[in-house]
Amino acid sequence: MAPGALTQAAINRLNEKITNEVFLIIENDEELRREYERTVKSMGKRDVNKLIGKGVKATYNLINADGRENNPSSTLISSHLKLKLVES
Repeated sequence: MAPGALTQAAINRLNEKITNEVFLIIENDEELRREYERTVKSMGKRDVNKLIGKGVKATYNLINADGRENNPSSTLISSHLKLKLVES
């Protein structure tokens, strides 16, 4: 595999689980975790998680890929949409 193709394959795999990675950062950062918990208390977990997921998608200009990740490593979510780059 050429280096460019290898790079793209790795980025594609990261994009599929980028939402989980963002939630792991929140989960493992004491300050972010406290803010997350405060926000969940006022807005509800479902709404907060949905808005975080949409924010990840918009920030990285991604679209939905096929399927969901139903076994994320973050304990803050039970599943998330897989995402991918917009094909040009």
